[in-house]
Amino acid sequence: MRVLVTGGAGYIGSVIVEELVGAGHTPVIYDSLVKGHTSALLPGVLVVRGDVRDTGRLVQVLREQQIEAVIHMAALIEVGLSVTNPDRFFENNVAGSMSVLRAMLDTGIKKLVFSSTAALYGDPVTLPITEEAPLQPNNPYGDSKLMVERILGWSAEPHGLTCTALRYFNAAGATERNGEMHEPETHLIPLVLQAAAEDRPVTIFGTDYPTPDGTTIRDYIHVADLAQAHLLALGRTEPGMRVYNVGNGNGYSVRQVVETARAVTGRALPVDEQPRRPGDQVATVASSERIRAELGWQPRFPDLHAIIESAWNWRQRHPHGYANMTGIDEG
Repeated sequence: MRVLVTGGAGYIGSVIVEELVGAGHTPVIYDSLVKGHTSALLPGVLVVRGDVRDTGRLVQVLREQQIEAVIHMAALIEVGLSVTNPDRFFENNVAGSMSVLRAMLDTGIKKLVFSSTAALYGDPVTLPITEEAPLQPNNPYGDSKLMVERILGWSAEPHGLTCTALRYFNAAGATERNGEMHEPETHLIPLVLQAAAEDRPVTIFGTDYPTPDGTTIRDYIHVADLAQAHLLALGRTEPGMRVYNVGNGNGYSVRQVVETARAVTGRALPVDEQPRRPGDQVATVASSERIRAELGWQPRFPDLHAIIESAWNWRQRHPHGYANMTGIDEG
C-alpha cells in the first residue's frame, strides 16, 4: 500500500515509517520540516516539504504519488503552548486536518488513520480510561484533537470513509535508528535523560497532586508499539469512524520515572520541585482492551524500565541527536 504520512519526519512519524517499510508498504512523507528531521528517515523514502493547510499541494501529492491511504500525524503538541496560544493550535490542528480531509475527498482516498490523544479525556473520573469515558479536555491541545475526531465522525459515513482515531497515551523510548528529540523538549522521559547526561537536577512540576506520591501519573507506551498500532489500523476495511486507546495500561508517577531513570543510567538525578503547570492532567492510564480484541494489538515493551533503557541507549549512541546522522533528499 502507498501511504502518505503527514508529519512523518517527527518522532512518532519516523518510527511509523520504519514499520511501514518493514511491512512492505511504500510510505511518502509530507512534512513542513519545521520540527521534523529528514535524517531520521530511511534512505529511499520520499519526503515532500509542505504545510498540511495547503490543500492544493496535498491534492497534487496524493495524485502524483498514487496514494491509497493517509496517516495524519502533523500537529502542534505542546500542551503549555496551547494554553498560551490556543489560536495557533486550532488553526494548525483543526484547519490542517480539515485540509487533509478535503484533499482526500477530492482525490477519492477512503482510508485515514488519525493521530489523536488521551488529552481529550481531561481528568478522568475512573481509571483505567475506556473509549466510552467522558470527553472533557482541559487544554486547547486536547480540544483541538476532539474537534477533529468529531469532524471525522460526521464525515466518515456519508463519504464512505474508513477513519481510525488512535488516542495516544505517552509515547516514549526509541528504536535502533530513531529516538525522541524535540526543540524545545517538553516530554518527561527525554528531559530526565537529558538531565542524567548532563549531571544536573530534574525539574518536577507539581508535587501536591492527589496521587500516592503527589506527582502526576502517566501511561507510557513504547514508540514502536504505538507505530505498530497504525499498521494494524490500516488493515481496517469497514466504513465509518472507530476510536482506540493505545497505552500499556500501567500508570507511573513522575517520581517513579525519575527513580527508574536512576536505575537505568546509574546517575544521581537530584530533583528540583516547582509549582504545577497549567493544563496538566492529574492521571491518565489506558484501557487498551478494544484495540487488543478488535485489531490484535499486543505491546512488545510493556515495562517502563525497558522503555527508558531503549531511550537511554539511543541517546548514548547519538549524543548529538540527529545532527551527525545521514539525511535523505527531499522530493
